[in-house]
Amino acid sequence: MRLALLADIHGNIHALQAVAARLEQLQPDAVIVVGDLINAVPFSSQVVDFIRETDWIVLRGNHEFYYLDFVGGRAPDDWHDPMRWGQLHWLAEHLRPDQGAYLAALPDDLTLFYPHTEPVRLAHGAPGNHRMGFMPDMPAERIAAALAGVEQATFINAHTHQQIDRIITQPAPAVEETGDPAFYFENGQPHAPRTWHVINPGSVGLPLNGDPRAQFAIVESVSPAAIPGGWRVSHHRVEYDRRPALEAYHASGMLAQGGVISELFYWELVTARWEIPYFFMWRREHLPQDGVSFEDAFRAYKEATGREAFVRERDPLRRQRR
Repeated sequence: MRLALLADIHGNIHALQAVAARLEQLQPDAVIVVGDLINAVPFSSQVVDFIRETDWIVLRGNHEFYYLDFVGGRAPDDWHDPMRWGQLHWLAEHLRPDQGAYLAALPDDLTLFYPHTEPVRLAHGAPGNHRMGFMPDMPAERIAAALAGVEQATFINAHTHQQIDRIITQPAPAVEETGDPAFYFENGQPHAPRTWHVINPGSVGLPLNGDPRAQFAIVESVSPAAIPGGWRVSHHRVEYDRRPALEAYHASGMLAQGGVISELFYWELVTARWEIPYFFMWRREHLPQDGVSFEDAFRAYKEATGREAFVRERDPLRRQRR
């Protein structure tokens, strides 16, 4: 059994089309999209329509929740601030009601039980927390703590836009740690350590590992004796032309309406780095949280760090004009 895993498309139809063309060559038995179809790149409507025409299995991610909470009246009052949340406002104006209804009905957590394979658990983040992501270098004990309620040995998630293939083991507590031998022994034998195979396919539309190529994964069923959980992963990366997506930030009006956040998403598409977190961390460290507008904080960030020049040197549109 071979499954294709896609995630974090983020409205990037050109990256999605490139991956779909590669899947035509690979011919997996099924395709699963692990959330965040929308937002960031200006083609969310086209991505939703593309996926609705397939037989792919689709989960919901945190960006679907941002949209659904905003249009459903559940968002905090400050989300109506067009300076801070203009990107979301643009998105709400460019998705049709039928597309919103499709996103509203997607599951957040899924377990697959294909014949003659081990079960697979999937969630965009962690079960019950769609914003809980794992990093390649995150301490194993932190991941194990987040997966304590996951019974399946193979867990697939997304959210961090990082390709991951890790075996995480949580040893059983020693007798002296619990003071209760019955907790440690069952039928006279120590409990076996809990093990999870944690897989992240990376991001199709907005990778954040320094490689701008569209990224996905294929998992193939194997014996659990070969790999814990019974699935072997291979990660894939596909070249595509980012220039139409970058041009669309200007042509669609997203950049003008979305302000700082839209510009930072543009930067992330250029650099494949964590541009939004970089800015928020710098702002928290160097500026008061009150009294400085979002736009002024971003201008100060650009002046202090030189990050804008770093992005411009790597922008395919700028290179095209040279």
